[in-house]
Amino acid sequence: MIKKLGWFAAILVLILVVSGCGNENNNASNGKNAKLVEDNSKSNASDDDVTVKIGVQGKGGLFGKAQEQKWFEDAFGELGVKVEWLEFQSGPPMIEAMASNHLDFAGMGNMPPISAQAAGIDFKIISQLLDGKNNVAIIVPKDSPIKNIADLKGKKVAVTKGSNAYNFLYLVLEKAGLGNSDIQEIQLQPDETQPSFESGKLDAWAVWDPYITLNALSGKGKVLADGESEGVLSPSFQLVRSDFANEHPELVTLYLKTFEKARQWEASHQEEAFQRYADERNIPIELVKGMQSRAAMINIPVSDETIADQQNTANFQFELGTIRKEINVADVFDNQYIEEALK
Repeated sequence: MIKKLGWFAAILVLILVVSGCGNENNNASNGKNAKLVEDNSKSNASDDDVTVKIGVQGKGGLFGKAQEQKWFEDAFGELGVKVEWLEFQSGPPMIEAMASNHLDFAGMGNMPPISAQAAGIDFKIISQLLDGKNNVAIIVPKDSPIKNIADLKGKKVAVTKGSNAYNFLYLVLEKAGLGNSDIQEIQLQPDETQPSFESGKLDAWAVWDPYITLNALSGKGKVLADGESEGVLSPSFQLVRSDFANEHPELVTLYLKTFEKARQWEASHQEEAFQRYADERNIPIELVKGMQSRAAMINIPVSDETIADQQNTANFQFELGTIRKEINVADVFDNQYIEEALK
């Protein structure tokens, strides 16, 4: 069993871009909740004086390595373009920053883009970051008598509204013949949920990694259901602000090329990468490896099957009343940039 190492403050910021979840009700407007991480660009500005604004969720991780090596600064600097790094804690404030032209690129889960599209925010999904099989789950306390989804009837289940875990929870409940009135929904953020989960005040928790891995490896909880077991995917995507893409299509391709360089470094230097991530957050490397096994990053065109699944998610959220109008999700997917980047 892993010992406590001041986990929760460290874990919150370990969430990589691929986790991309969060509450729709986060109080963030005009990108003001974004924290400037650093601007390492020293190249001369072009005639247009373009600055690429890249959003990350938390410090460190793969993007931390990229910032240290200046991979993005060097790539964009060759074109006279500057780079700004902006830090966020979840997907919804990233969307709001895009809406106010304060952010150009971001990675997040499948729910914030649906809410954003329904709200009329203009963006494009340019690649897929996670396949979504294992990065979201319902966990229960280690000694819980709950054995399947049907056993959740009447139980207290914590979830963050507006997150991909929220969508996952109600999809698997529906598959089991249950609805929102069949459980006691407790709406909490993960840092609020963890103490209640440990103290036995909750029967179950729908959440994303690293909380799944944290509780499973520490022996505090076990996985009741995840995307793989239930056939419900929770993919993550890379987004770009539409106006930026229309004005600078070559920079969108360059962003994806540079991200792929970083991803390939991680894939070919796993031990070094995982040890780095563990050291920078002062957490056990087993936790990092567990997270990576559940949420290994990809960078691929979005398939027709995934788009269809995203449409089903949007339709389901409309039925739940989470979004107020029906949308055609295919309108925001654009694979041209990732296809060019991977050539």
